[in-house]
Amino acid sequence: MPSPDRDLRAERRLTELETRLAFQEQAMQELSEALAEARIEGQKNRELLSRVLEDLKQLRRALMADPALEPPPPHY
Repeated sequence: MPSPDRDLRAERRLTELETRLAFQEQAMQELSEALAEARIEGQKNRELLSRVLEDLKQLRRALMADPALEPPPPHY
């Protein structure tokens, strides 16, 4: 038959393990939410970078265009 002292130690250990598990579960949830937010932010950044690069390409094309292809100014 287990002694009351041994039962008390086992109960305390179980309580401590349950507390640690609860904290671990909370930490895992917070990390999961942070990861989801980081993925969303990364996707937004990729889309923004893609738009900026496309704008830069268009600007370069406009700056490097052949002047002979441009229409004459309105005063001609």
